Amino acid sequence: MGEEAEEIRLLRRVALGDEEALLALYRRYAPRVHGLARRILRDGHEAKDVVQETFLRIWNQAERFDPALGRPATWILTIAHKPLFFEEEGAEERVGGDDHLDRIRVAQALKALSPEERTLLELAYFQGYSHSELALLLGWPLGTVKSRIRRALAKLEGKLR
Repeated sequence: MGEEAEEIRLLRRVALGDEEALLALYRRYAPRVHGLARRILRDGHEAKDVVQETFLRIWNQAERFDPALGRPATWILTIAHKPLFFEEEGAEERVGGDDHLDRIRVAQALKALSPEERTLLELAYFQGYSHSELALLLGWPLGTVKSRIRRALAKLEGKLR
């Protein structure tokens, strides 16, 4: 069984309440989720919180995963991105400075993108995947990855004007 097929099977088991399947997904993805959160937040303790929140969301939302809409890795990393980029209500009051205001503005612009566009930009620019790595990760031709990233960037730029 291929890795992607195994992950689909694990997500289906999680949807049925299988804790062992969640643990298997945790072992596979917790280091990636933590690395992503640490790079963005620059705080190890907050990154650990993001990992915990991500896997709690996976536990609660596994029935929503649809392999026809994307790969397990993309779905899991999208869940991990939400607490990093989509500010909770009142977040502006907890942070200060122009950098934080810019982050909030970008987060709002990212919300306006489709989930696919948002995930592509986040994987490429926040997680550091190259176009070639994204093509392998997503199972798309390299040209498709490049054109979709260009379109997503153009759309994001339009939202930030």
